Amino acid sequence: MSDYCLVVPCYNEERRLDVAAVERFLCDTPAVSMCFVNDGSADKTGEVLAALAARWPERVLALDMPANGGKAEAVRHGMLKAHAWRPVAFIGYWDADLATPLEESREMMRATGARPTVLVVLGLRLARLGADVARSAQRHYLGRVFATMASMVLQLPVYDTQCGAKLVRRDVVPELFGQPFSSRWVFDVEMLARLRNKVGRDRMLVDVLEFPLWTWHGVDGSKMRLSAMLRAPLELWAIARRYN
Repeated sequence: MSDYCLVVPCYNEERRLDVAAVERFLCDTPAVSMCFVNDGSADKTGEVLAALAARWPERVLALDMPANGGKAEAVRHGMLKAHAWRPVAFIGYWDADLATPLEESREMMRATGARPTVLVVLGLRLARLGADVARSAQRHYLGRVFATMASMVLQLPVYDTQCGAKLVRRDVVPELFGQPFSSRWVFDVEMLARLRNKVGRDRMLVDVLEFPLWTWHGVDGSKMRLSAMLRAPLELWAIARRYN
């Protein structure tokens, strides 16, 4: 397995971040390094991350944003820092709630080995036989509506743009994350729009891989509020105007 790095944006995650699960993953996965971004938290998240980095100085980087800028900016900042930190093959970003277990990243990395030209791997939350994917009916149906709109914006058949588990080939990170995103929450769609405009729709159909996760469990405490959900269609419309 090639070396890779996972960026984890954190906002008020002092009590929710499963540090023990992170450390087990680091022990079991020598190919991985991790970059945690404290997005201006009001609790002791920064202290938790600093302690974790002190225990794993060669493999864990803890960054502090001066103020809360939202998930998009925290991820963008972390991706660029990780890119400058070490020459890994892929840099990913992962939700701090670990609804997608960190171990799934190993399976996603193995998928890149089977398709050497792949540019981005998207975690796909698909309930099916043999998988342990537990998603509320409300989130599932809202997700299907959003995915339909995102597919129309991107002009690509995307099933799940919003899963918090993604890997990006290192050489396209500066192009995709170099400039601030116009959206705080649906920046994943904007990232894919940037990639489409860079490499073309035909290559996207081949070299962007949606990987069906084996395990995903929804976790309470999401930072996304109803107001953000209501703004999502407007943000998609803005992305379509800007990139199409």
